[in-house]
Amino acid sequence: ILEMEDRQVRKGIKPVTIKKHIEKILNVIGPHLTRYPWKKPEKGLFLYYMMEENRELERLLKGMKGPIKRIELESRKKGSTVDIAAEMKKLADYLKELKEFNKHYLKKENVLFPYLEQKWDYYRPLRVMWSVHDDIRKEWKALEELLKNNKGINDELRRHFGILFMLMFKMVFKEENILFPAAMETLEEKEWDEIARHSAEIGYVFIEPEEISDYGGDTGDISAGEKAVSGKDFRGLGDISLMDDNLGAGRVLLGLGTGVLDIEELLIILNSLPLDITYVDENDRVKYYSNPADRIFPRSPAIIGRSVQNCHPPESIHVVNRILEAFRSGEKERASFWIKMKERFILIQYFALRDNEGNYRGTLEVSQDITGIKELEGEKRLLDF
Repeated sequence: ILEMEDRQVRKGIKPVTIKKHIEKILNVIGPHLTRYPWKKPEKGLFLYYMMEENRELERLLKGMKGPIKRIELESRKKGSTVDIAAEMKKLADYLKELKEFNKHYLKKENVLFPYLEQKWDYYRPLRVMWSVHDDIRKEWKALEELLKNNKGINDELRRHFGILFMLMFKMVFKEENILFPAAMETLEEKEWDEIARHSAEIGYVFIEPEEISDYGGDTGDISAGEKAVSGKDFRGLGDISLMDDNLGAGRVLLGLGTGVLDIEELLIILNSLPLDITYVDENDRVKYYSNPADRIFPRSPAIIGRSVQNCHPPESIHVVNRILEAFRSGEKERASFWIKMKERFILIQYFALRDNEGNYRGTLEVSQDITGIKELEGEKRLLDF
């Protein structure tokens, strides 16, 4: 299945076309996939808890069907005794809880997928799966608006609920009969341990896993991605040396032109900025991201070295490439976008980076929550502190 879908993507067939027809193929091959023998994860391991999340998801989706059926049955009766408004409120609450399942998809997109991309020659179907995640997110948003504006179940609500149930139930099937078995056969114990650690920052949904165990062996050195983010390994950073002077014995010092900082100071500064910063080098590889306390978008050490094109859903890759091409050619120096995330207003900016000779050296992505900034009025001076 994976290799077939990979050939389609490499031939230039768009994910939207693949998504349209893949279900017909899975309907035929599905029974064989369910009989495929694979070593299922044991309790305490990362994929075990991903599958536990799926069990809770199935419970929630089945629970949502109750209010829908009651509303539809009672709406056909005269003198209904069911409080339809209360049942609609239950549906809205179910949907709010369901949207928390986004954490499950974020763990796949930002942690599991990067590891598989490094291992698989046939990794392109992961883009299609990400595209389906986005389809699910669109349905959440559409249903949220419809539930606000409707007092009962109409044809449009019925259609969107049908699409959502189909997408989410079938995603569980694809995970547990294609993605997870292939991942278990591909990744090594050390990699699974790293995936579990990186996923902890995103967190789990509907469950509270026990402490996730390792795979029974010495994990050895941490990955290059973890070193780059933790700041514990500085080899390859260029002209850096240990210096013993009045600034502190044995500190790794960086001459920055406008001052001298040690590595710890630099990391504290970068991670204290109220911004998400991601640096993509001139080869379109993710080289660095900051780690602020109030992160807007999830990041994982697994993305270090990852192609930036693989960090976006397929529907937006052409826009990413247009921005990068405009930066490389010198046509543009920045690009700005803004979106709403629940009650937050997020500004996302991309800046072309150039050296002293004007050569393109990559792109800096800066994301900032400007909700409070938009509301500022008048003045507040230093003496008002």
